[in-house]
Amino acid sequence: MLRYKLFSLLPQFETNTWLLWDEDSKQAILIDPSAPSEKLRDFINDNKLSLKLIINTHGHADHIGGDAFFKSHFHSKVVIHSADADMLISSKLNLSAYMEYDLAMPAADSILSDGDKLELGSHIINVIHTPGHTPGGICLYSENLLFSGDTLFQHDIGRTDLPGGCYEDEISSVKHKLFTLPENTMVFPGHGPSSTIKDEILHNPYLKGI
Repeated sequence: MLRYKLFSLLPQFETNTWLLWDEDSKQAILIDPSAPSEKLRDFINDNKLSLKLIINTHGHADHIGGDAFFKSHFHSKVVIHSADADMLISSKLNLSAYMEYDLAMPAADSILSDGDKLELGSHIINVIHTPGHTPGGICLYSENLLFSGDTLFQHDIGRTDLPGGCYEDEISSVKHKLFTLPENTMVFPGHGPSSTIKDEILHNPYLKGI
């Protein structure tokens, strides 16, 4: 059984950090650890989970700030799409240099590409490259669960006015890669409340009529 839990580690940015695990094997992945957290570390330990991967859906500072903490505690691999990999180690590229703090994380242990399939116990996590918010933005899909990072929000999309952003790519990613998923797919974004693909097709103002 595939299970998931939401954690808020960086309240000032309202970033969603998602822990996803296979109940049978106890293998887990951590999606967008925004900051160090003893509470989340203890939850992983208390539930005897084996943290296999730390996955960054993109390289902005509010999604990577806990990488080093969880990597050091669980000896997990940090992975990100190749187009965003340099953002992990550069405070200018991950924008923390402009947020009154200087954040540089460990370099990625492995690089992700569109179409990669990650094993989590008996489950497969599909990597979907969704450029737009950043060049290397990704979403993760498995069994009607979509972890959409900053690509798709409830009735909204990720901003594209930051360095590397592209509005046309963002719309194309959502329309051609996410809206083709089953309509009952749950959408768990990087910020804000959850949604469904059907609800976004019907009500997302950026995609209506496109």
